[in-house]
Amino acid sequence: MSQNEYFSVHAHLKINVELLGNDEAVPSDIEFERNIPIAFRIAHQCSLIDSTVKKELHALYDDKQAISKFLRSQNEKINLLLGFMLSQLDDPTQEYQTETFGASSLTFTAKKTFEKGQDIRLKLFLENPPSAIYCYGNVYGCKEENGKYTISVKYTRLQEEDRDVLIRVALHQQQKLLRQNALEKNN
Repeated sequence: MSQNEYFSVHAHLKINVELLGNDEAVPSDIEFERNIPIAFRIAHQCSLIDSTVKKELHALYDDKQAISKFLRSQNEKINLLLGFMLSQLDDPTQEYQTETFGASSLTFTAKKTFEKGQDIRLKLFLENPPSAIYCYGNVYGCKEENGKYTISVKYTRLQEEDRDVLIRVALHQQQKLLRQNALEKNN
């Protein structure tokens, strides 16, 4: 699937955006893998384990509700701790919120302009499941409206497993919106 084939959803994720300095370049794939901070590696591994465990817990639930409930609560505790650990990685001086996000790009609003072609380092903080993604992007659009700028970014370095996480989160957001629309329609 090409990057253009991923859909985006309108949702607010907390992100950190850091412009790369003039003396910095987007790392090669190999350098990128080596330079991912340890906390993001842990979040990545927890996310992989979490998706596997959920399937197993679902199967267990049918057989042994008490064991399944216990394991689910242990998983929730670990997710809470992971969420706390990841919140410590947030840099308020680089904090923005997405307007849209998907597995190939995102948009966010800023009070200052960003130049087309600028390379940036990104940290995406996800709530459900609690996780964080470390990646690089390139600014491909900047529109000004009422003194605010909508910045469009395409990912240039992103682990495939993290792309899968973004797909799951986008699908979860889409399902939430569909349920909300259905409830509003019924009322």
